[in-house]
Amino acid sequence: MVSDFPLFPKAVSTVAPKIDQLYFFLVGISSVMIILIFTLIFYFAIKYRRTADNQVPVEYEAYVWMEWLWIIVPSGIFMVIFVWGAWIYFQVSRPPADAMEVYVTAKQWMWKFQHLEGQSEINHLHVPVGRNVRLIMASEDTIHSFFVPEFRVHTDVLPHRYTINWFNARKTGIYNLFCSEYCGTDHSAMIGKVTVMEPNEFESWLAGGKSSGAPAVEGKKLFEKFACNTCHTNDSTARGPVLMGLYGSPVSFNNGQTTTADENYIRESIVNPQSKVVTGFEPIMPTFQGQLNEAQVMQLVAYIKSMKVQPPAMAPGGATTPAVPNTNPAVRPGSPSSMR
Repeated sequence: MVSDFPLFPKAVSTVAPKIDQLYFFLVGISSVMIILIFTLIFYFAIKYRRTADNQVPVEYEAYVWMEWLWIIVPSGIFMVIFVWGAWIYFQVSRPPADAMEVYVTAKQWMWKFQHLEGQSEINHLHVPVGRNVRLIMASEDTIHSFFVPEFRVHTDVLPHRYTINWFNARKTGIYNLFCSEYCGTDHSAMIGKVTVMEPNEFESWLAGGKSSGAPAVEGKKLFEKFACNTCHTNDSTARGPVLMGLYGSPVSFNNGQTTTADENYIRESIVNPQSKVVTGFEPIMPTFQGQLNEAQVMQLVAYIKSMKVQPPAMAPGGATTPAVPNTNPAVRPGSPSSMR
């Protein structure tokens, strides 16, 4: 048991050593201050103790340099901590563009992982070593928290929205996954594993694993089942906005606000379409709140993300042909299938 839960878990991810350095710096500063303060307390208590019943305390004039020292030194230390912490936060909160994506659904009391290739897992996540992995997480019920101590990955998983985190594991092995937010009676049983594999072993596992259908493929089926394609076409004169190339693009609304179309915006547009109405369109889209579970919403989001406009192809003679939409949601730019 001691080896499974050490006081200081190994730093396995690329960001873990940076977090540890800041942590130990905070522990060191706190330790120095505790020792200094208590040493002075005992020293002053002995040196300036009352030796006679009629002794009158002596008044001392404050030293200006001491006041300035007490202001400047702590302020400098706090600024170092703030800048250092902000620098790490920006690295943690901005996943690399080339990261492989895994959808994570938390539910009392289990973790469900969905790979873009179709493989799904319960309470066990397989990832390749040395690869950036982006987690897109949501909860079906209450607040959970995704925590892998060795990766220093710790993110709340919330209902009704996505939270994002990422990691890059540097060593192969099996690591513990916990829910660190009290979520109900069996909260302590909501545990899992993360297996970090060599890239070739991961590809073999991915090819031979149980597949429930690629999220984008299943999302296309839902898109057609609920007749979303009757309003959302590739024609700008349609009743709904064009979804081709939507993900990652700026979007403006009738109220004058703008945003970038990320997973949370797409999800909100599905379950609460009246909250943000795209410029030039009427609020006629019905809500699908209650008609879709979290897994189905995730599949629709994955399908809309896959609707990318492919770059113009080079024709013979150096001319370019018009850009062609990527209509195959199972083929992602950069994937082996898209390069054939």
